[in-house]
Amino acid sequence: MCIIHKKYVNSVNLVNPVKKYKQMKKLTIISAILIILVSCGKKSDNGMENFTKIDSKDIEGNFIEKMADDWALITAGTAEKFNTMTASWGLIGHLWNKPVAVCFVRPQRYTFEFMEAADTFTLSFFDENYRDALNICGTLSGRDVNKVEKAGLTPLVLDTNSISFGEARMIIECRKIYADFFNPEKFIDAKIPAEIYPTNDFHKAYIGEIINVWVKK
Repeated sequence: MCIIHKKYVNSVNLVNPVKKYKQMKKLTIISAILIILVSCGKKSDNGMENFTKIDSKDIEGNFIEKMADDWALITAGTAEKFNTMTASWGLIGHLWNKPVAVCFVRPQRYTFEFMEAADTFTLSFFDENYRDALNICGTLSGRDVNKVEKAGLTPLVLDTNSISFGEARMIIECRKIYADFFNPEKFIDAKIPAEIYPTNDFHKAYIGEIINVWVKK
């Protein structure tokens, strides 16, 4: 017959099931609170921490030079599917009591279908050392190749789900408010459609309200 001393029994690590449940529940709640606190304090990892937001009136430089000489990328779509194209034509100004940007896209461009479907678009501007990337995005079609990857650009998803690129030095984020094709019958200078649109592939103009401007820190 085996006799177990009462003192030995008390030393065994036996925990009341109810007490153990309460302890586990308490630990779970504490862990959840810590996760929330860490998440709230965590910096954004989408790349936007490298940019600062400015007022559209504080955009520096000559915009004609930015478009005609520096060029920009017009981008529309979502993180799941988007396209971008290089542009050297564009406008910025004040219309209908709003700061606006205007871009132009021909219907045969792959970006056209994304501009049609999206509520927003971006204009992204780069330093001169990204000229090759702009050339790639202006000469290759997203239908055929992943030109963003080929250009070595890093997509950024903005708060509005618009797309730009981490390498940009300035991003103008726009909400579409008007769009229409150029009407050949409305040209006062008849030389323009003859020279620019010999195949009648008239651009569609997209007027966007500027909702955010981001510049590289």
